[in-house]
Amino acid sequence: MYSSPNPLQPKVGLVLTGGGARAAYQVGVLRAIASMLPKVRKNPFPIICGTSAGAFNAVSLAISARNYHKGLEELSAVWENAHVGQAYRSDPAGVFGNAFRWLSSLLWGGWIKQRSAISLLDNAPLAEMLERHLPFQGIQRSIQTGALSALGITAWGYTSGQSVTFYQGADNIVPWKRERRIGVATCIGVEHLMASSAIPLLFPAVRINREYFGDGSMRQLAPISPALHLGAERVLVIGVRKSVESPPDRVKVDSYPTLAQIGGHIMGSIFLDSLDVDLERLQRINTTLRMIPEERLQTNEMGLRPVECMVISPSLEINTLAEQHALALPRTLRLFFRAIGAMRRDGSSLLSYILFEEPFCRALIDLGYRDTLPRKRQILQFLGMETVCEDDDNPSTKLVAE
Repeated sequence: MYSSPNPLQPKVGLVLTGGGARAAYQVGVLRAIASMLPKVRKNPFPIICGTSAGAFNAVSLAISARNYHKGLEELSAVWENAHVGQAYRSDPAGVFGNAFRWLSSLLWGGWIKQRSAISLLDNAPLAEMLERHLPFQGIQRSIQTGALSALGITAWGYTSGQSVTFYQGADNIVPWKRERRIGVATCIGVEHLMASSAIPLLFPAVRINREYFGDGSMRQLAPISPALHLGAERVLVIGVRKSVESPPDRVKVDSYPTLAQIGGHIMGSIFLDSLDVDLERLQRINTTLRMIPEERLQTNEMGLRPVECMVISPSLEINTLAEQHALALPRTLRLFFRAIGAMRRDGSSLLSYILFEEPFCRALIDLGYRDTLPRKRQILQFLGMETVCEDDDNPSTKLVAE
């Protein structure tokens, strides 16, 4: 049997980072967490923030916040049956036609006023799929029933140069403004997801109100910050890169880096590096605050407070998995990516972001599930729950407030 959640449980924020197809790993982690919870239970994360591909997962969870397990089943079905054609056009006309227009724009863009979106890939199929499968009105229903406190989706404004978190949540949330980042209350729709995932050059920018927006991971200096502004007291971050304890050995190379290799490093700097820096900053702030007497901490004018943070990230190199499943791509795309070096080992990093194919996504989901299960006790405690007993005949876990 299970006890009801205690209202004094800490408000846990979930941060889902960007990373293209790598975001399938997040689904495996969330499925493992679901296996630790009662079958009929609302979403354990009252605050959900997503960026880029992580934004798709965030919105799906927010819509189904009243039934966490059912929502995860639907989200898993999407990723387990993924195909690049659902994310962007993979037919010869779509691939090479878009590439020709992109190159033409590079050559003549300075002479002709740009009136339509130009990108290397056409992600119109993704917009159609999102409109077809995501009932966005469910976000507000989740908020009204108390299953969700807030949802935040971050995008980057090309004109303002600001990281904008579009959020939908309870009335008591106050919009914020910091250096190069702001929070704006709105009703989340498909345009916010498309903007948040508009990887520069690969996918077209999206206009929202008076400004064009691109991928939210760009220059996102503080990926954890939106969750805190929305009221999170603890933060669970699901990353999409293996943690490296020591820098790799420097090796001598004779060949010039391929376009794919350069692109992979650019992707890494967009999607991954800022999270590592923000986590390090958070740890330093927490360490500093522990040195301040409690009475002084309660009266600090800056409102600083320690924030407990938990990170779950891949135990294996995702690039290696991408290389193993590269042949799952349609023939047209294999020819295209081979031409830029993405089918080679040193180009697999770029491939890992755009390999929206069933075998690769299933492998990532499985990896996320296996990485998370051994941390069951730690996760339940972090969520404000503690394992009390276990029935050997009918295995179940009684959960109570920590």
